Amino acid sequence: MAAPETGSQEVPVPADHLMGVYSRAQLAFERGRGVRLYTAEGDEYLDCVAGIAVNALGHAHPTLVKALETQGEKLWHVSNIFRIPDQEALAERLCEISFAEVCFFTNSGTEAIECALKTARKYHSANDQPERIDVIGFEGAFHGRTYAAVNAAGNPSYVAGFGPALPGYVHLAWEDWEAIEAAAAHPTAAAILIEPVQGEGGARALSTAALRRLRALCDQHGLLLIYDEIQCGLGRTGKLFAYEWAGEGYAPDIMALAKALGGGFPVGACLATAKAAKGMTTGAHGSTYGGNPLAMAVARAAIGEIATEAMMEHVRDVVGYLTQQLEGLRARHPDVVEEIRGKGLLVGLKLKPNNRAFMQWARDERLLIAGGGDNCVRLLPPLVITREEISEAVEKLDRICERARAESQGAAA
Repeated sequence: MAAPETGSQEVPVPADHLMGVYSRAQLAFERGRGVRLYTAEGDEYLDCVAGIAVNALGHAHPTLVKALETQGEKLWHVSNIFRIPDQEALAERLCEISFAEVCFFTNSGTEAIECALKTARKYHSANDQPERIDVIGFEGAFHGRTYAAVNAAGNPSYVAGFGPALPGYVHLAWEDWEAIEAAAAHPTAAAILIEPVQGEGGARALSTAALRRLRALCDQHGLLLIYDEIQCGLGRTGKLFAYEWAGEGYAPDIMALAKALGGGFPVGACLATAKAAKGMTTGAHGSTYGGNPLAMAVARAAIGEIATEAMMEHVRDVVGYLTQQLEGLRARHPDVVEEIRGKGLLVGLKLKPNNRAFMQWARDERLLIAGGGDNCVRLLPPLVITREEISEAVEKLDRICERARAESQGAAA
């Protein structure tokens, strides 16, 4: 179904003057509504990318639109040298619904990670152990694109060509517990940084036992536990935060949030216990735009919609249905789909055919999905997706799998 006409259409601006750091699909969208995106020509796409887990409430959610319009007519920006009441209110709410006691607001997830890394090192410095700087990370990790964030993740393709590696970052294999325990026991170890559910690394989810083991290991050796819940947090796994699956008493010391926090508006946050943040005193960190009134108004509205039991019940319901439907897909197409991964509405399909080709075939079916490591594609739909929309997505995936089989047979002939 085509979206309604919106009047005159502008001539597209050539991309010649954009820095060539993206390999963009030849698609441009003019508007969105719910889980649908529309091109200027009126072509409709089912959006199971959601801006890479950003548009948790779908596109043009009326509550977010109203918050943006109302605040936009009042006050956009003031410096953090002044009090920002909505910032204080959002920090209070985030602390109410999480383990945290303090927050720092940023413009993005990677800035939240920067704050988390600085907080961890500053903690040890404030405890007269400045030598404790090593942050233990894991293969397949993605924590953003700033210099410290790419060094923390250690992905060779993201650090190549940018000069020497930063000191103080240790990279280990996923769930290599012998190596993790040895690294944690080292006298210069400061923190463990990990995504409870990896996104770009191939939608790998840590088990409850693994989450608990990491907490115990950090407690044993005096390390801080940092969870990157930028992609997997704020309801995507069926609980408000992924760490909650481990149960009471297994929360991290520091957590980075972003993406869904603004429902599409750029905003991130670094959450921490008061103990972990003891070194973050006046002048230790800052941001010009982070936590400005416009961002805080939209984020407060987004949290008001997401952090409800009704929303979590809805997510758990559609997750159960999606899991069932995708297992059926895998059973029907074992020559295409090897494995279903992830947790909640952060789902990975490990494929036998090339995942980039699969993504293009999906676009041909007017279905938007994301790529991922280990030859996966990811489904990251808005939390508001319905069972009917999931059925539509799986019907499209069925046709894509049939095409993948046909392409494979044609290449072999």
